[in-house]
Amino acid sequence: MSNTSERPTEAPRPDKRRRHLMDPNGPKPTHNPYLEDARMIRVQQWVMSSLAVTTILHLSVGLILAAMFLPNPSLASEIGLTIIAGAFGAIAVVAALAIHKKPLASWWVVAGFVVPTAVGLFLVLR
Repeated sequence: MSNTSERPTEAPRPDKRRRHLMDPNGPKPTHNPYLEDARMIRVQQWVMSSLAVTTILHLSVGLILAAMFLPNPSLASEIGLTIIAGAFGAIAVVAALAIHKKPLASWWVVAGFVVPTAVGLFLVLR
């Protein structure tokens, strides 16, 4: 018997590729600048619209609080300030729709007017 055992020849196994080294056979995917720009614009729109809406709605809430704490309240002034607060709520929705380049004629504009007006009237007239 011989010490050499006969094995079928095995194909050489390629070494595992190290991830931190460049591989000319497997280049990294290229970046699409247009896709990255579109994502950035979408994020900017959401940030800008959320800041605009929250700022304008704070103004609307301030008008409702002003209507609640008038020193010499009359019914007309309380209702007037509440309606102005509702108008600013509608302006907030229009600003968000304009920033996102959506049609401005929407039921959301009606909701932007009705919700602050209804809440304001409830708080002022109770």
